[in-house]
Amino acid sequence: MESSELTALLTADGLRMLAGMPAVRTSDDVARQVSALRAAGHSPDLVSALVGQARLRTKAEAKFGDLAQRMLFTRAGLEQATRMSIASLHAGRFRAGGLTRVADLGCGIGGDALGFAGLGLSVDAVDADEITAAIAAYNLASFGDAVTVAHGRAEASDLTRADGIWLDPARRTPGRGETSRTNADEWSPSLDWVFDIARRRPVGVKLGPGLDRDRIPDDVEAQWVSADGSTVELVLWTRELARPGVRRAALVTRGEHAWEITAGADAEDAAPRELGAYLHEPDGAVIRARLIGDVARSLEAGTLDPRIAYLTSDAALTSPFVSSFRVREELPSDTKALARELRSRAIGRLEIKKRGVDVDPAALRTKLKLRGDAAATLVLTRVGDTRRAILADRV
Repeated sequence: MESSELTALLTADGLRMLAGMPAVRTSDDVARQVSALRAAGHSPDLVSALVGQARLRTKAEAKFGDLAQRMLFTRAGLEQATRMSIASLHAGRFRAGGLTRVADLGCGIGGDALGFAGLGLSVDAVDADEITAAIAAYNLASFGDAVTVAHGRAEASDLTRADGIWLDPARRTPGRGETSRTNADEWSPSLDWVFDIARRRPVGVKLGPGLDRDRIPDDVEAQWVSADGSTVELVLWTRELARPGVRRAALVTRGEHAWEITAGADAEDAAPRELGAYLHEPDGAVIRARLIGDVARSLEAGTLDPRIAYLTSDAALTSPFVSSFRVREELPSDTKALARELRSRAIGRLEIKKRGVDVDPAALRTKLKLRGDAAATLVLTRVGDTRRAILADRV
């Protein structure tokens, strides 16, 4: 969103029109709304702002639920925003630590600040992009004096009022639309600055889940977070915000539900074993936290191959930290033979999962020429140098 578009939108008429906009989900919806608004004589800036916000609000429902219809967004801000259910968990960590005022540095469109303020914490939010800061101020206006929003750089912020700090370094190129990822040495503020603050103050740092583990300080709690099957972030917690004895954590969320496994260090690997009655795929947060071994032992499971994150067991056990499958049988891994076997079982609906093999599931599905009414899951992997094709059913 450009400054002229935001100016056109933030009027009584502009906001009233936005409140009455229908859902915009497809390119056809965009074209239809643009044509109707232009025909009514509205300015190009207002038309662009109204249609853009209507489409972003529709997309934002996955992260913010009904609240999305009362918020403003930029495309980049929405992509990078913390979903509301996870922001509330972040806020709970600050409240449990006895902290009452949070400096939110790199607040974006205000996702985490909404979580902090929603749990009664005071917030001083800052963002380096002027339009993004203005949008955050709009989204947080209902909290009144409990929340301040400023345009500025994290490094220049006054932190004297805050007793806790939330940091979300910019990890993508500047902009409010299409952006691209940058490497860790280009983040703003820099990791060196972030870790210097973290040594002296209670800090939570939101980072990408793929951060090189060698960059994680030894004296922090590292918590990987997944949402509905996708690993979405790594949070580093320091001082009062870090839990005693916890250095590794995997927080798994599905909708409003959350489960967590914690440890003082990376888990010892589980022993390899032959394929059993069940196959388990650990959640991405568990894999990133290197807690697969602890999850395996809770399931009385071992690994199919020590280098690949599939577990197997004979015990009829599962947990929130894995997706579990009941093994039917092994099939040939050769594509033509595999296709014959699947057709003979009338399997027309096939979920394809793979680890450790160079396979394009979409291309393979085309080659298999599936026919029939039955459904199954096909797991493609390897043990040592041998490819394996395992037919299974989700538990």
